[in-house]
Amino acid sequence: MPGKMRTDFGEINISDDVLASLAGLATTECYGIVGMASKSAKDGIVELLKRENLSKGVKVSSDGEEIIIDLYIIVEFGTKISVIADNIISKVKYTLENLTGLKVKKVNINVQGVRV
Repeated sequence: MPGKMRTDFGEINISDDVLASLAGLATTECYGIVGMASKSAKDGIVELLKRENLSKGVKVSSDGEEIIIDLYIIVEFGTKISVIADNIISKVKYTLENLTGLKVKKVNINVQGVRV
């Protein structure tokens, strides 16, 4: 379901793909991220997504007027995952709220792998 925002002049609908792309780009700018992973890790094999497919590592859902973002990431070996997750949550929430005007309820981080 796309993000919806009502104004005095009408309604604005923002596609889930747009929200996913924005969240994916904001995530990859954070320190300690190798890249985005596919949402379905079959047989324990995680696929590192290329820059043009970042939205495939993001799941967007809505809860009323608010949106929930699920991110599937691969982190760099030797970095503290909790610090990386906090940075990603802050960056994604700030980016989406400032660029779209929508309220972000939650950002869930799913670490799919660690790369050297």
